[in-house]
Amino acid sequence: MSMDIIVNAKNLAAFALASLVTLPGLAQEKVLNLYSARHYQTDEALYTDFTKQTGIKINRIEAGENELLERLRNEGVHSPADVFLTVDAARLGKAEELGLFAPITSQLLMQRIPAQMRTDTWFSFSKRARVIVANKASVNPADVQTYEDLANPKLKGKLCVRSGSHPYNLSLGAGLLAHLGEQKTEAWAKGLVANFARAPKGGDTDQIKAVAAGECGVAIANSYYVARMLRSEKPEDKKIMEAVTIIWPNQKTTGAHINISGGGMLKTAPNKESAVKFLEYLASDQAQVYFADGNNEWPVVAGVKTNNPGLQAMGDFKADTVKVGALAAKQAEVQKIYDRAGWR
Repeated sequence: MSMDIIVNAKNLAAFALASLVTLPGLAQEKVLNLYSARHYQTDEALYTDFTKQTGIKINRIEAGENELLERLRNEGVHSPADVFLTVDAARLGKAEELGLFAPITSQLLMQRIPAQMRTDTWFSFSKRARVIVANKASVNPADVQTYEDLANPKLKGKLCVRSGSHPYNLSLGAGLLAHLGEQKTEAWAKGLVANFARAPKGGDTDQIKAVAAGECGVAIANSYYVARMLRSEKPEDKKIMEAVTIIWPNQKTTGAHINISGGGMLKTAPNKESAVKFLEYLASDQAQVYFADGNNEWPVVAGVKTNNPGLQAMGDFKADTVKVGALAAKQAEVQKIYDRAGWR
């Protein structure tokens, strides 16, 4: 072996170590290189169980979705990543827009993931809803039965919400856009802004706490934040949840807005077989229960039962059926509507 070959081999090995990729011919073990923007410690159970079942080792990089998308763009065809996981249809739609995902031929995924919960290149593996949280002492639940009610002038000075540029709210707006059209959605957004109790700030948990404290009367929050607090044994969390009412919106009309977490196989994936096996595993009954019990998200696969006390406490509800691909496709349009309304 020449010195040039030795040096090149060392360079390749260094790249493999830095990028968490196993080079063909240099190792026998099967691997999956995962880029994940899911930042939940409970997902460890998913990864451990997958490796136990398949013998495929998971190497992963966890970071914010924007950071990971930028990394994937910079790495290009040399990326070691096999699968990209994240939350919200908006973020998966961005990856699809960048041309990062590859179509997958999998009868199992087609059979288990409902059609409205997938696109040609990415799949949903858990669901969350956007619910209304109201202060028991200051707001009559009858006044906030729909998302549209949040724009009613009778709630002036009572609404807390996070930034309009956040994907959770952009996806909600995309759902409303599908039902109401542009003109009514913009009027709704302007009504929300007129009802702000304060400038948008913080995350969904902050909104729930502000409602409980009386800083505002109502707020919008993702269901898994609510379920997390309902499950909490902390006295302060119990006190917060005792002060608020959880309302399932639009139960007599379109149903509560549903968003997802999910992922897909990357076009440049060096371990495509492992990638497909991993995505199929995420659609298994066992993995679906991990999603529900670990992060208070509902399974997307029909018939999978969960004993999560937080989800059970929230009860049954009617869900909106807008396709997740449609939510992802309308993000830019919704952002323009919010900008015109002053929701920033």
